[in-house]
Amino acid sequence: SVFQSLNTDSMKQFLSKFSSFRTRYYRSDTGKQSQAWLKSQIEAIAKHHPKMTVKDFPHPWGQNSIIVRFAPSSADMADAPVTIVGAHQDSLNLIPFLPSPGADDEGSGTTSSIEALRALANANFTPSTPVEFIYFSAEESGLLGSQAIAKSYEEEGVKVLAMLQMDMTAWVKAGTEESVGIIQDFVDPDLTEFLYDLVEKYLSIPPVRTQCGYSCSDHSSFSKAGFQSACALESSFENMNNNIHSAKDTMDHPEFSFNHMREFSKLAVAFVVELGGFE
Repeated sequence: SVFQSLNTDSMKQFLSKFSSFRTRYYRSDTGKQSQAWLKSQIEAIAKHHPKMTVKDFPHPWGQNSIIVRFAPSSADMADAPVTIVGAHQDSLNLIPFLPSPGADDEGSGTTSSIEALRALANANFTPSTPVEFIYFSAEESGLLGSQAIAKSYEEEGVKVLAMLQMDMTAWVKAGTEESVGIIQDFVDPDLTEFLYDLVEKYLSIPPVRTQCGYSCSDHSSFSKAGFQSACALESSFENMNNNIHSAKDTMDHPEFSFNHMREFSKLAVAFVVELGGFE
């Protein structure tokens, strides 16, 4: 099955490189380089799949968002509502000019998403309705990349069936039960219940309801534009990794778990197959 081909070794390899850029801050040179590298990895995954396209969504600040699309098996369905999995590719250190490896925030969600993408491409996934994996730029600086894309979709009349954001997927705090945090605020309640059920049905760890208390990730941009969105996190909000936005957000902590990240890859696969279909 697609789940069985999700591989923590390839996830480690990907994230080692992705978190080695000094920063992925959206206005930095290395933030542009990390985006170009990310795109090259995605193009390598997509190149043998006839229904996959990879394109930049350009932004004036230079680090573009990346939109990966699985076209539906029938051309008649090209304009059907799209199912989206999102993660953000940028990182931030709250102290300017210091490194921001961003291994968990948000290298982890990007890695979980990429591994799902790889497994689906290798399984020759062709949906009944369109599916997109989006890697947003500039989330840390006010959801700028996702706002631009959600606004563009709204203006162009792109129909969105559902949008799932995965923001931080690696941390299992010592002494806590491993779980998937399901955000309850700034989301669509029906889609959120659907997501909760998917975790119970397909994952080996339980869902837990939690709140951000603010527009904490790119799903909010889609909610604001009138689209149904939901968000999954590594744990309940209070048990999340507190090394974020610093030079300490690296892979080498005992609480940083690739098996945990793999559960989120499973969630992304389940989300797009259940909603987009698998021809």
